Amino acid sequence: MTLAERFAKLDPRERRLLTGLAITVAALFVVFLPAYLYQSVSAKRDDNQEIRDYIDKVTSSRAKIDRQKAQREQLEARYQKSMPPLSTFIEDAAKANQLEIDESAPKPDVPHGKKYVEKIQALKLRKVGLLALVKTLEKIERSNYPVAITRLNIKPRSEGPDSFDVEAFVSAFERKDGPKKEQPAKDEEEGEEETP
Repeated sequence: MTLAERFAKLDPRERRLLTGLAITVAALFVVFLPAYLYQSVSAKRDDNQEIRDYIDKVTSSRAKIDRQKAQREQLEARYQKSMPPLSTFIEDAAKANQLEIDESAPKPDVPHGKKYVEKIQALKLRKVGLLALVKTLEKIERSNYPVAITRLNIKPRSEGPDSFDVEAFVSAFERKDGPKKEQPAKDEEEGEEETP
């Protein structure tokens, strides 16, 4: 017996109910299936867009990280050079601009964390012209050493228009050299070689 024959044997009321059920099931497939598919595709699309946004953030952050890494390497390269004595360095910069330092005294070292130390040199200059002072300070700041002018006090003198008394602190930052880990290993190897 086929489905058509079974359907023909049903009462008219049962046929209407079965037809209504078939229409309802078809309507569910026609309406809810596309809605479900659209919702799932939309959710996947949102997930994909979120992943794209994260990838864009990582890409833009990578450029920023590379830039910061280059700056850090540049700063670390400044610490690789051995700094000449601070007082000699300052005097050379002053002499290059025809300035004479009246008083120069070192201040106590200031530790900055475990790796760095700030060495400070206090300076006093009298009857200084502003152009020579600026050129000297610029020469100090623009050197390839980790040096900075950390305090500057300029007072005009009553003697003339371009005459100033200057007090300044020049700070040099040095990296502390900790004990090298390779050194003990070499000493142990030498000790082992000496004893047969």
